[in-house]
Amino acid sequence: MRYDIRLTIGYDYGAPSDHARTLVRLLPSDLPGRQIVASRLLTIDPRPSERREATDFFGNAMSALAFHDPIDRIELTLRARAERLARPPSLDLSPDLTRLAAEIAAHPGLESAAPHHYLGASTRVASDPAISAFAQDFATPGMTVMQIVETIGSAIHQTMRFDAEATDVHTPPADAFANRHGVCQDFSHVMIAALRAVGIPAGYVSGFLRTIPPKGQPRLEGADAMHAWVSAWCGSEVGWVEYDPTNACPVGLDHIVVAYGRDYADVSPVKGVLRTSGEQDTHHKVDVVPI
Repeated sequence: MRYDIRLTIGYDYGAPSDHARTLVRLLPSDLPGRQIVASRLLTIDPRPSERREATDFFGNAMSALAFHDPIDRIELTLRARAERLARPPSLDLSPDLTRLAAEIAAHPGLESAAPHHYLGASTRVASDPAISAFAQDFATPGMTVMQIVETIGSAIHQTMRFDAEATDVHTPPADAFANRHGVCQDFSHVMIAALRAVGIPAGYVSGFLRTIPPKGQPRLEGADAMHAWVSAWCGSEVGWVEYDPTNACPVGLDHIVVAYGRDYADVSPVKGVLRTSGEQDTHHKVDVVPI
């Protein structure tokens, strides 16, 4: 499935900033056998004084920006064309939890995709007793790792309510789970915490999701959004498997990957520092259009 992706993110500042630095992770990349990016272009207005393109530890494309002259706004615009490739159905060859622990211990390397990085607490995902107890209830003896991943993901979807106003980007997963509501970031962080609690390495994926309007209604321009889901290591034979707890489904052709990490802190689309005063307003719009 091929898509044209259009994204605009804008920030308006109450007073001009005399210095700003920003790190941007918005560019989708090629993923062998899964995703092909035919073109991608990120433009910044106003033009930054410095711009450096790099790849982070997890293999994500990132742009480091610096503004030395006073600015009262920044607008980021992405234009990309990406193709998601269908993967053939596969058998569940994942181990149970006991054998998974042995396979993790036997993994020889510490490359970015090594399961060791995704087992313990990370910046945005700490251990939480309530989430751990929830996960233990669904990780019953005899289940394979893939079965546990899908069972916990589905249970989170059934337990939590999607509410765009309930949380913000800084809400801890423990709070979102306690109140049983949140957005895709919260659903993903809760699932990551739950999987790690039972010994399954789990990470965070940011990207785009094609949304389909209700039957009989037109697609609204700019109404799509960035999305988040979970990647879980299901043993040396199966490797990494991706699941979307917000929609209770395995990741498929409608999910376009931008970045991988341990949690949102590793993949946040835009973060940085600036010196200013007054209020700040932000706006964004996203279009994911099949072609």
